[in-house]
Amino acid sequence: MNLIPTDIPDVLIVEPKVFGDARGFFYESFNAKRFAELTGITTPFVQDNHSKSARHVLRGLHYQIKQAQGKLVRAVQGEVLDVVVDIRKSSPTFGKAITIRLSADNKRMLWVPPGFAHGFVVLSETAEFLYKTTDYWAPEHERSILWNDPDLNIDWQLDGATPLLAAKDQAGIRFKDAEVFE
Repeated sequence: MNLIPTDIPDVLIVEPKVFGDARGFFYESFNAKRFAELTGITTPFVQDNHSKSARHVLRGLHYQIKQAQGKLVRAVQGEVLDVVVDIRKSSPTFGKAITIRLSADNKRMLWVPPGFAHGFVVLSETAEFLYKTTDYWAPEHERSILWNDPDLNIDWQLDGATPLLAAKDQAGIRFKDAEVFE
């Protein structure tokens, strides 16, 4: 397993060591001991989620204001553009967004700590996306920031396509009005 830093120091790209030959490939997708050794993160994961989405489905930007979730995310089929926004008011990177392509081909994972809004858009025909979370989903604490907030100015790489959004994502609030972490 290899860690790659991002422009937000607490957000990490995790690259597994992949063993491949003519038969296919094998890799260890998660090892709690190794993950803790590399990252210093020992919080246990308590829930796994799996979604399948069509091209241009955009999910996010989501977070939980209480029971904040750390997420280890990856695409196991297809390709997504993953988006993370720092919503920790005391952070030097508050309001900064980063984008990372995650795909079945590159096998990269992304560690999204608590205190960040998260979303993704599907770039391939379909994509299956896995999330390991450090706390349980709590719909009463879930919040959604508007995906196209002009203050965040995120390039979702839609190339003029209209994203397919859930009602909660259409109703997201502006970043400047969002409940954030201190």
